[in-house]
Amino acid sequence: MTDTNANHLAEASKLPGDPHQQEMVPSKKSAVLVDGVVLNGPTTDAKAGEKFVEEACRLIMEEVVLKATDVSEKVCEWRPPEQLKQLLDLDMRNTGEPHHRLLELCRDVIRYSVKTNHPRFFNQLYAGLDYYSLVARFMTEALNPSVYTYEVSPVFLLVEEAVLKKMIEFIGWKEGDGIFNPGGSVSNMYAMNLARYKYCPDIKEKGLSGLPRLILFTSAECHYSMKKAASFLGIGTENVCFVETDGRGKMIPEELEKQIWQARKEGAAPFLVCATSGTTVLGAFDPLDEIADICERHGLWLHVDASWGGSALMSRKHRKLLRGIHRADSVAWNPHKMLMAGIQCCALLVKDKSDLLKKCYSAKASYLFQQDKFYDVSYDTGDKSIQCSRRPDAFKFWMTWKALGTLGLEERVNRALALSRYLVEEIKKREGFKLLLEPEYANICFWYIPPSLREMEEGPEFWEKLNVVAPTIKERMMKKGSLMLGYQPHRGKVNFFRQVVISPQVSREDMDFLLDEIDLLGRDM
Repeated sequence: MTDTNANHLAEASKLPGDPHQQEMVPSKKSAVLVDGVVLNGPTTDAKAGEKFVEEACRLIMEEVVLKATDVSEKVCEWRPPEQLKQLLDLDMRNTGEPHHRLLELCRDVIRYSVKTNHPRFFNQLYAGLDYYSLVARFMTEALNPSVYTYEVSPVFLLVEEAVLKKMIEFIGWKEGDGIFNPGGSVSNMYAMNLARYKYCPDIKEKGLSGLPRLILFTSAECHYSMKKAASFLGIGTENVCFVETDGRGKMIPEELEKQIWQARKEGAAPFLVCATSGTTVLGAFDPLDEIADICERHGLWLHVDASWGGSALMSRKHRKLLRGIHRADSVAWNPHKMLMAGIQCCALLVKDKSDLLKKCYSAKASYLFQQDKFYDVSYDTGDKSIQCSRRPDAFKFWMTWKALGTLGLEERVNRALALSRYLVEEIKKREGFKLLLEPEYANICFWYIPPSLREMEEGPEFWEKLNVVAPTIKERMMKKGSLMLGYQPHRGKVNFFRQVVISPQVSREDMDFLLDEIDLLGRDM
């Protein structure tokens, strides 16, 4: 582009009034060429971009939102990896592709993705579609904020503060602190590091050298993130003591205290106990009051991983599952699970109000957290996070809470657990279905026993054959696309199904279909 061509830019009209405003009006200038690049004017075709966004949003509405509750749609359109690679045209090329081709790709992505919002998606500890959190996600994706300072994210910082305050109230604390993190695993890691910092504050600057052998205690049914956190933080997985559980998957307090005494006898330094409220597989809730008593006697930090079960706090009927949680020093709670705030929406809540989070994680970056700003810098909360850029995840939960109210969230929990109870009673009635145990939450664990095994004695051969039933039915249901349901072996028990009820779009008929379909897919085995 030559200077002559660039000079054809139209001269902006003069604005009357404020002279400062007039200075902001672009004037006719010669093009500037730097390293072969013309720097005048925008290079993006805004009109074409806007049209693409509009058409893509229409596609999302038609193919995702409007079909979310349609049980006649498939849960998944299964393809093996090599075939899917070819169908999706994953190559990135030197030149861009036209918008009509990009929309075709968008349609393919939707088609071959698992429909986690489908009423018959029971595979994970999240499911369903919350329309209000979805709109909140659209807004934050469009605004593209990062939640570290008030100057760049004023609304979302205030929203996070309000949501954390309300969650703290439901735990039963009068005050506290907290932060939203990218996953419950990260919240557990935060808590482990915070407990260690409280135990030995010098570690932040001096590191691990010179420290005693630190040791922590958690349930044998805990989430695997506890081992990962111990590895990541340099504590070591051998210094995670797994406390035995009872037949329902709950930590045995007497075993915990025995292990604490044994660790001290061996010269180790206990610093943390992690209890679980809602274990991943069995949905067990550890006895928090008894565990808190032990922590108080031994001066240990009590963290409760309530990533899954924390949402029961919203229900006056079911909050008793977490009796004693107010005695914890920290709590992990994921509203993206039972409360459907959309992945990811995970909070770490801390009883301490002495800025322990900030003291532990602050790096005082002078280009972000200047102390001489023109506003109250206490709202610049990003320095208590290990992240720099951070998503406004609290906004999704806030929007859902505003739309439904506390009573609506309570009803969401109550209905999910009522549907779970219905399914349990149906399993008991049906031939060929066997519960592992009576559930106390939304995890229903059961075996399907095909007709060929129903008269067989429950010996090694029986269990060996039963072990292949759940994986085979899982393969068949995914290739058919009729539903998705998780399975696993667990602590000496052969493969069984774990069904989880979450979404309010799930009906009693879906519970009946689940059992009918499993029987249909597995009766010939």
